[in-house]
Amino acid sequence: MEKTIISEGRTTNEAIEKGLKQLRVSKDKVEIKVLENEEKRSFFSILAPRVVKVEMKLKEDKKEKKEIRPKKVIELTEEEKQKAKENIKKFMDEILVQLPENTVYNVSDGELGINVEITNSNLGFLIGYRGETLYAMQNILSAIAGKGIEKKVRVILDIEGYKEKRERTLEELAEKVAKTVIRTRKPIKLEPMQAYERKIIHSKLQQNDKVETESIGEEPNRRIIIKLKNK
Repeated sequence: MEKTIISEGRTTNEAIEKGLKQLRVSKDKVEIKVLENEEKRSFFSILAPRVVKVEMKLKEDKKEKKEIRPKKVIELTEEEKQKAKENIKKFMDEILVQLPENTVYNVSDGELGINVEITNSNLGFLIGYRGETLYAMQNILSAIAGKGIEKKVRVILDIEGYKEKRERTLEELAEKVAKTVIRTRKPIKLEPMQAYERKIIHSKLQQNDKVETESIGEEPNRRIIIKLKNK
């Protein structure tokens, strides 16, 4: 799709409206520059058909590009990693006695930080609705892991493989909704999601040549709209 077009009309407003229809976007999504104004007409051109030209350029969606950008990996020294793991293990040992019997945890190095996995078949209360409790606990673990360390420590928590299952569910949802949008030609707004979950939807449909995704709203009610691509 062209990012810049020239639109014509008998008035500036008509030229803009035609351009918006061609681009299939709202006015706030474009930069508009009037090339020929209807007021600037000479005496000799008064009998000629009135034509106004405007240049319309799609604005770059910086928020979306920022949202799907991979997180920067924070490098820790081996000594810092060991300290962070000790902090996590001390905390986990203290709360383990309050969790269901046979609950175990594992702490390991990951690509984006320190991975913590808790396993038991009866830990739904630690996951919460759409993973809300899990993400809250992940933030707590990150803060605890960073005690005595100047750098920020990133902890990636998973409970009973929830994140992998949720990722598959969201990818299936993205494909299903995309097909509905293509069939009905109407945008669909999804329910509010965590930033991590929105990233899965964005990534899954990034290469789709018929639909595009956009995040709207403010946290914690930020959500995704899936709509037809402008052509």
